[in-house]
Amino acid sequence: MAVALSIGKCTLLGNYRENNEDSIDVKQFTDMTVCLVADGMGGQAAGEVASKRAIEIIPRELKKYITGIVGNEETKSIIRRAIVQANEEIMAMAALDRELKNMGTTIVMTLWRKGSGVLYVAGLGDSRCYLIRGRKIEQLTIDHSIAQALVEARTIPASEAKTHRYRNVLWKYLGSNEVGDGPEVKVISLETGDRLLLCTDGLSGVVSDEAILAFVQDKTDLQECADGLCQLALDSGSRDNISCVIFEVTETGK
Repeated sequence: MAVALSIGKCTLLGNYRENNEDSIDVKQFTDMTVCLVADGMGGQAAGEVASKRAIEIIPRELKKYITGIVGNEETKSIIRRAIVQANEEIMAMAALDRELKNMGTTIVMTLWRKGSGVLYVAGLGDSRCYLIRGRKIEQLTIDHSIAQALVEARTIPASEAKTHRYRNVLWKYLGSNEVGDGPEVKVISLETGDRLLLCTDGLSGVVSDEAILAFVQDKTDLQECADGLCQLALDSGSRDNISCVIFEVTETGK
């Protein structure tokens, strides 16, 4: 099955922030498409710097190393290496500039190789990737928050994590020593009609998975869908920057 991606993207400052620390991008190279969403953190403009560098460095590294035909394991290794490189460069910038000290950013990304029926997904922090297939929505990434770590340690139930006081406190993100060899990279087999949503917690933190699913199912135009999701988060009381990239898998017939 020959497939293509139809894509929409949106980022909003929101009503409560002075600057937008989110960065989003869709890089369409000759042989691959890379979607990225990053949510920066840090004092002054440091969060903006970190998120912007993340979405610049990762595609640069992917383009450098993904050439020709490579298998799943090698592709996953290249993605992890690109994310580690971004982490190292962001930490180096923070060490050299006092105004950028302690800056960091989440990252969630997907990579699709032209003609392929699979998608690679990776993330750090609490920006998320969802798969919307038919009438179901599935979170593909794991939040690297202290609340989620408590869930995994069976200290608190999953239902409590959504309102826990540490739900927004991250222990792993770009700009931290916890990145190690990079995050887990998932490989998803694509089906025609699949929709993939990448978003910051300005969206997922205020709009439930069920409400996201209902909204996405009701929209046919992907750009209208992206704009509408961000507006839905704003209308739902989001106090953060709000960003998303959404794409649909379509059959080309070739």
